[in-house]
Amino acid sequence: LIAVGNGTASRETDKLAAELINSQPDLKLTKVMVSEAGASVYSASEYASRELPDLDVSLRGAVSIARRLQDPLAELVKIDPRSIGVGQYQHDIAEAKLSRSLDAVVEDCVNGVGVDVNTASAPLLSRVSGVSGTLAENIVRHRDDNGPFRSRRQLKDVARLGPKAYEQCAGFLRIRDGDDPLDGSSVHPEAYPVVRRMAAETGGGVATLIGNTAVLRSLRPEKFVDDRFGVPTVTDILGELEKPGRDPRPAFKTAAFKEGVEKIGDLAPGMVLEGVVTNVAAFGAFVDVGVHQDGLVHVSAMSTSFVSDPREVVKPGDIVKVKVLSVDVDRKRISLTLRLDDEVTPDGRPAARRSGGGAPRPAGGERPRGDQRGGSRGGARGGQRGAQSGGQSGAQSGGQRGGQSRGQRGGGQGSAPVDGAMADALRRAGLLRD
Repeated sequence: LIAVGNGTASRETDKLAAELINSQPDLKLTKVMVSEAGASVYSASEYASRELPDLDVSLRGAVSIARRLQDPLAELVKIDPRSIGVGQYQHDIAEAKLSRSLDAVVEDCVNGVGVDVNTASAPLLSRVSGVSGTLAENIVRHRDDNGPFRSRRQLKDVARLGPKAYEQCAGFLRIRDGDDPLDGSSVHPEAYPVVRRMAAETGGGVATLIGNTAVLRSLRPEKFVDDRFGVPTVTDILGELEKPGRDPRPAFKTAAFKEGVEKIGDLAPGMVLEGVVTNVAAFGAFVDVGVHQDGLVHVSAMSTSFVSDPREVVKPGDIVKVKVLSVDVDRKRISLTLRLDDEVTPDGRPAARRSGGGAPRPAGGERPRGDQRGGSRGGARGGQRGAQSGGQSGAQSGGQRGGQSRGQRGGGQGSAPVDGAMADALRRAGLLRD
């Protein structure tokens, strides 16, 4: 398995890896593009110099990229979350408040997935509830001096890990193939007696109960409730025993970038590409399509229905198919749409979608100004009704407010002619000549 960073010369490296794979079919190699956001921060960090002291900075970055493919969460915790790029207005928020929020999110993710205490690094352990940086170092030192942990009870032998810290962290620390099979699950040691009562009820041991879906679903949670654990907690325990130590993260997927599209100049309007969402802002989402420049899917091009918040449609890491609307090589701007049936117009905008019988909205969402606004309200409406006076009053008032004032300000002759009923009304009012 070859991990290719998506930074400088990534498409060239990807092409080289593809040629290598094709030349060695017996090896059954595969390649995956991996985000290297923040990899340079890790490679130059003090922790990286202690973890990989014999490697050059560039090689440390390469190791980090490969590790991200193996276990992204375990590697990303080694850097400050702000180094990854967390979205719009990142630098406008108070640094302390942003750090607290990001740390809380990372801690929730780590606790939700769980940590193998015998393989985890100190930075990963420090993100577990109840474990400080110093305590994480003590756990690693105890593991190095005494060998792998065989049970959660042995955590109490770690220096400065008291009863309260143990109570907080024990349920999130996993021990695979240990003395007690429950140590490899997310069941807290305080709830072990509940599980043993369940095993006694079924007439077997704890090991035979774990993973036995039929037996577990036959048990009624109400029967195992006591003064410490209610029905919701017992129900969660049964669910965990059914699939112990399961990883809540979805299946790993990567975007398949289009062959031959390696730089922004290779893009053309109308192309349909696969990409990965790198960031989501209030005005839309940025998508990496493999050309070293993220494209923008504006919020108006994300769905056929109204979208108030782009985060309701996509999130960072999603694999999406997009259509190229326009490409500006000089300004390095790529306009994309998630609506693959959009027709690309010469100006690079999607063709207007008409939901009713009214006039189509101007391209780009621009609001009519000047005589267009006044004429449409008065002149066009009056012309359609056949009442000349209404059309004149509407067109004159609108034209004078808009067209004449604009002409005086700009020194011109008013706005450009328009078509349809509005133009007829302006002609009758004497404000528009053929």
